[in-house]
Amino acid sequence: MSSDSFVAARAIQIGREALTVEAQALTDLAPRLGEAFAGAVRAVLACRGRVAVMGMGKSGHVGRKIAATLASTGTPALFVHPAEAAHGDLGMVTGSDIVLALSNSGESDELNAILPTLKRLGVPVIAMTGRAQSSLAAHADIVLDSGVAQEACPLQLAPTASTTAQMALGDALAVALLDARGFKAEDFARSHPGGALGRKLLTHVRDLMRAGDALPRVAPTLPFTEVMRTMSAKSLGMAVVVDEADRVRGIFTDGDLRRLIEQGRDLRGLTAADVAHPQPRTIHPDALAVDAADLMEAARITVVLVADAEQHLLGAISINDLMRAKVI
Repeated sequence: MSSDSFVAARAIQIGREALTVEAQALTDLAPRLGEAFAGAVRAVLACRGRVAVMGMGKSGHVGRKIAATLASTGTPALFVHPAEAAHGDLGMVTGSDIVLALSNSGESDELNAILPTLKRLGVPVIAMTGRAQSSLAAHADIVLDSGVAQEACPLQLAPTASTTAQMALGDALAVALLDARGFKAEDFARSHPGGALGRKLLTHVRDLMRAGDALPRVAPTLPFTEVMRTMSAKSLGMAVVVDEADRVRGIFTDGDLRRLIEQGRDLRGLTAADVAHPQPRTIHPDALAVDAADLMEAARITVVLVADAEQHLLGAISINDLMRAKVI
């Protein structure tokens, strides 16, 4: 075996072993979730303030992610660095908050140094640690066991499986809280307004529809030539036939024009009512824009009319409008 082949084979072997160790750590962790975990969920639900997540080193990096996950799933949270907390940042934590402290060993000097102050403030402490007999566990009100049998690191030095367990346990806590709060996809979208999900769940038809003079309205008796002028002027590829009360009575599209030409129809004496399709598909302005996209896909159309319950024309939304807004 060549040197390169040996290195590659060894790398694959070590990588697979690391994944196996970490997967086993999570498998072992699941049965240990019990009353302490339920107590942590109850304590956070009862908290009137925020979850202040703390941790040093690799636990600190995991803690930042847990705080971000909590905040985006309905539980207000922030990360407070324990070393900085001892030099003023502890002012971020109030008596209405709850602390989630991460330390695999439970003996982080920086973290343990501020625990007495947290106790004096009356702040409940949830410990996430791999050692139930540690100093952190002794000071905590609730202890979540994140211990692992071994690290994925062959030297048993670098935090690997232990940080994976912390991360997964933090996710489990966030998901349990999400469920307990009745947190919905719409709530998630509100904390992610700039993302694709936010655009899909927060953007309504009324936000994107064209209205007023931008709409190609035509009367039923309007000559065909005038219908075509209106369509060309409004650049929506269609004209809406409305009655005197501005109720939708039909629609004429570019596709309809092609079909009439293919049929060899004499178009000169026709009116808007003669060429329009009656009862076109409409959508309410309060509907989500993604619903308009679904309607277009199902009906194989590129424009949907927007109307109220009495079919008064309010606007129109096209597939280009949805694409520009990045709804689709």
